[in-house]
Amino acid sequence: MRTAWHEGNRVRLLENGEAFFPRVFEAIRAAKHEVLVETFILFEDAVGEGLRDALAQAGRAGVAVDLTVDGYGSPQFSPAFLAVLREAGVRMRVFDPRRPLLGLRTNLFRRLHRKIVVVDGERAFVGGINFSADHLADFGPQAKQDYSIEIEGPAVADIRRAGRALIDAAPRRWRRSAPMPGRRPPDPAPVARGPARVAFVTRDNTEHTDDIEHHYRLAIRAARRRIVIANAYFLPGYRLLKALRDAARRGVDVLLILQGHPDMPMVTAATRSLYRYLIPAGVRIVEYCRRPFHGKVALVDDGWATVGSSNLDPLSLWMNLEANVLVHDTAFTAGLHAHLERLAREECTPVDAAGWLQGGVLRPVFGVVLFHLLRHFPRLAGLLPAHAPRISEVRAAVPDDMPAGTPVPVFDVTADAAAPAEPARPETRELAGGKRRRA
Repeated sequence: MRTAWHEGNRVRLLENGEAFFPRVFEAIRAAKHEVLVETFILFEDAVGEGLRDALAQAGRAGVAVDLTVDGYGSPQFSPAFLAVLREAGVRMRVFDPRRPLLGLRTNLFRRLHRKIVVVDGERAFVGGINFSADHLADFGPQAKQDYSIEIEGPAVADIRRAGRALIDAAPRRWRRSAPMPGRRPPDPAPVARGPARVAFVTRDNTEHTDDIEHHYRLAIRAARRRIVIANAYFLPGYRLLKALRDAARRGVDVLLILQGHPDMPMVTAATRSLYRYLIPAGVRIVEYCRRPFHGKVALVDDGWATVGSSNLDPLSLWMNLEANVLVHDTAFTAGLHAHLERLAREECTPVDAAGWLQGGVLRPVFGVVLFHLLRHFPRLAGLLPAHAPRISEVRAAVPDDMPAGTPVPVFDVTADAAAPAEPARPETRELAGGKRRRA
């Protein structure tokens, strides 16, 4: 594994949709040459329509706009929603669109879980925030707590390259034979914008199967003062768990901020089974109970931090396409630490160590069994016959007589999603899923 670090970046933490959406929409509307957007979820609500309108405005201004959504996370859109994008020249693609089997969606694994926006190759956003209204506080009690990071500087080139590689994985016959006049995006020259040292790290099912987890383990093992991990779904492998326990035993202040408002009770139960392993070593655990926690951020000591889309659970660490940003910058890490400490102190419930270390025999046994079941299920599922996820372009027109507002499944508006993709270059093959290693 080789990770490219870039000096001279400016980074900014964005908390929740209130900070994220205005910055993204403003950047898209100001684009001059190119906009790349990848998202797991795009809903046709006020936020989704805001993204659509910003992309359409850029497209009508002659900007090359590419939007890619996941076929599981974003399963359907109305004809009117798609028409606005198509008429503005926005190229929309779906990652792994598949027809349901007996009414059930079958593209559950190997999902495009990345959330990336790149504008003109100069500004990028990476994190866990989807384009949906449930990332805004006025959504109500189920509004998510989440984060993204805004980057300007040389590291943006790597993020853009990853976005272009995913687009290039689509079959050539679905692409334009030549760029439209005046729409070929230039490759911007790297320009230093700030003091941060930044690396962009991805996870896929070929050459980068454990890069994100590997960087977590490296940072944890090097920790000397503190570790703070705030993660929505916490079911990491044994090596990462052992690294956390060892760090606490050698005197490092280890704080885990985990989900206490579970949207998946079985996963939360499995996570809580780990408390008996971690708490006796001195790991502090708090649960965020104000609303659903969706964040994926961490910091170590005074200079290492990460923000991204990857949970520390089997789906993110073993199967999904994920993207995280690593940051070496004391000011950014200090700001993130202050925020997470306040969150833990004011909006979280400390785990009662005495309560979790007591109890009968059945509770810990049940937890251990559930933990191993969930940990190994993706690996076992990966042994079953599986297709390689493909990228399909939304191009087919919907019927003119379709009633307004009727949702159109993405597998009905894409260009022959079952057709095999052409052989891809090495950097795109891993994203197309052409070659499978490990799950």
